[in-house]
Amino acid sequence: MAKKILIIEDQAPMRRNVALMLELEGYKTCVAENGRVGVEVARKERPDLILCDVMMPELDGYGVIQAMREDDAFDNTPFIFLTAKSDKNDIRVGMNFGADDYLSKPVVRDDLLAAVQTRLARADALKQRLADNSGFSPNFERPELLQKAYGLTPREAEVLIWVAQGKTNSDVATILEMSEKTAKQHLGTCFQKMGVESRNAATVMALEVLSAK
Repeated sequence: MAKKILIIEDQAPMRRNVALMLELEGYKTCVAENGRVGVEVARKERPDLILCDVMMPELDGYGVIQAMREDDAFDNTPFIFLTAKSDKNDIRVGMNFGADDYLSKPVVRDDLLAAVQTRLARADALKQRLADNSGFSPNFERPELLQKAYGLTPREAEVLIWVAQGKTNSDVATILEMSEKTAKQHLGTCFQKMGVESRNAATVMALEVLSAK
């Protein structure tokens, strides 16, 4: 079954172009012309992924993602911001609200498709893990669990918390206001203390600890 993607964008040409790019790849699309309508459409259509502009009338992108993350039905729905802004502070705000990715406009087709495919694949993997693990529900608000389990420092635990949520080193650096090199160094130390060699292995181990009852 084709995945359904909601595009929330107040500029009609951009909305049509993004929808066309996705439809040519076999995705189903639904659209909304502002944030308020976008929230309504999301609740009605239950999309597999949401692409959302930041600056919009009536309700901006930050308001949309806050509304989505407060609704349990959208806990694991990938959310990607589309924006002409590239300021790191805007990226940080979006990530802290729970965005999964951030694409600058005008959107490049290959970047759009790569981001969509990556986030949908991760969402599917999480759904499978939820199905395979009854009651699996990571608590990303308790980094101290990782500190205790693997002997991490508070900063290392913060980095691992974000990595376990699918963030890149660049994302983590932006969110935690550090250099990408520092984020990478912290993650490397996490690997050593956990006895793993990859992000995937570290993520699985982190999720297991954060899901423990």
